[in-house]
Amino acid sequence: MKIRPSVFIILFLCTSLSLSIINIFPPTGLAQKRIYTSTQSTRLNERIRRVENGLLLPFIVKGEPNMAMKLVNRMRFYKTPGVSIGVINNGKIEWARGYGVQETGGNRSITPETLFQAASISKPVVAMAMLRLVQENKLNLDEDVNEKLVSWKVPENNFTREQKVTLRGLLSHSASLTVSGFRGYVVDEEIPTILQILDGVTPANSIPIRVDGTLNKDFRYAGGGYVVVQKLAEDVTKKPFPSFMQEEVLKKLNMTRSTYQQTLPKKLRASAAIGYKSDGTKIKGNWYIHPEMAAAGLWTTPSDLARFAIEIQKSKSGKSNRVLSVQMVNEMLTPQIGGWGLGLELRGKNQSARFVHGGGNEGYRCLMVAYNDSGQGALVMTNSDNGDALAEEIMRSIAKEYGWFEYLPKEKVIVSVEPKIYDIYAGQYQIAPNFILTITNENGKLMSQATGQPTFELFAESETDFFLKESETEIKFVKNTQGKVTGLVLRERNRDTSAQKIE
Repeated sequence: MKIRPSVFIILFLCTSLSLSIINIFPPTGLAQKRIYTSTQSTRLNERIRRVENGLLLPFIVKGEPNMAMKLVNRMRFYKTPGVSIGVINNGKIEWARGYGVQETGGNRSITPETLFQAASISKPVVAMAMLRLVQENKLNLDEDVNEKLVSWKVPENNFTREQKVTLRGLLSHSASLTVSGFRGYVVDEEIPTILQILDGVTPANSIPIRVDGTLNKDFRYAGGGYVVVQKLAEDVTKKPFPSFMQEEVLKKLNMTRSTYQQTLPKKLRASAAIGYKSDGTKIKGNWYIHPEMAAAGLWTTPSDLARFAIEIQKSKSGKSNRVLSVQMVNEMLTPQIGGWGLGLELRGKNQSARFVHGGGNEGYRCLMVAYNDSGQGALVMTNSDNGDALAEEIMRSIAKEYGWFEYLPKEKVIVSVEPKIYDIYAGQYQIAPNFILTITNENGKLMSQATGQPTFELFAESETDFFLKESETEIKFVKNTQGKVTGLVLRERNRDTSAQKIE
């Protein structure tokens, strides 16, 4: 998984007001394989067309038209060669289609069978497999994982004296482990072993995975924790991790177009979408290799991930328990620290309760949304670093068509602010090491630019609160008691990231 300072940054970097068309490729849509009567087919095709032509930005500005956009135009705008969509309705895959091509300038169309890197959506599938081991009494959610780890142990330190690292903490990102995500490896680079990754030893390109904070206190997303999970699975089952995942989940759920094998087997490479950077250039070697398989190594399709999501929905209601019991699925969907369950982000309550996960490897972005009880959901996979914002726009279109009110655009009111006030906000704000957000006043407009990226306009809700029209992101400037601006807070889906003003 690519290391990202926050979800905001990806949305922020890959959006713009312009809706211009860049002729990169001819989009292709392929209908689902299910058979319908003529009337059913017509209605479904009409529904699909509305989704394809109804992409929405996150905010409606009061007094401005809410312009729906075409998928083909947004793919071109985001320089995204390929998109694959799967929609769940009434507990079934209602339709799945591919759009665009596997490679810019090529003629291999994206189909529902085209493989994409699932990136961090690898994690909830792994969580299901690990809970299977708990169900079989091979593991305990709340025991010290060092009791079962054989070939490597979580190093002890002051933080682990009173509390131990548990499987529950690893799956819910509350074990205070280092390494949020992994870059992956170019195909011609030396690939590290899992032990080298765990200890941050060359040729690993990430730091050692260690506990560096109080356990079970705060949510902190940690791909490093899932590398520990990967080692735990191998030590307990004495099987290679891809084989373990194939036997425990993929085979049981008929996820025939999915694999955790790294590198991708040769027989599957011709049907894999090639990854692209945000500027439209191809990833070196077509895609990166991820030996951190549990954290970021799954190759799959929206349809296969839909089968995974449907199994959770059906298992919860007791209609299907091919992998987990009702009790164990409910454990998976029980909020832990920070609003996450075991492997899944949990949002909403009652009829709005849903499980969500996004993914971002170099060259790939994807999004999964599924409702706990209504049998609805959707999966979007793309082969571009710009795919985050595009996937969100597609999800809003699906939401409008299927009545998911939580995802519909929110109304904003733009207020007038004296342009001279913008001068006190001008400066640089450190979001992460080597990643700076620069704020400027350009001819009475407040503009923002992240490291190496284009400039975007910010719109005022108040003298201190601003938002981007294109992404579900808000910015609040922070002042001290003397009125001096000291930093800002980025808010994306009610999750805040602070950035200090450095000049």
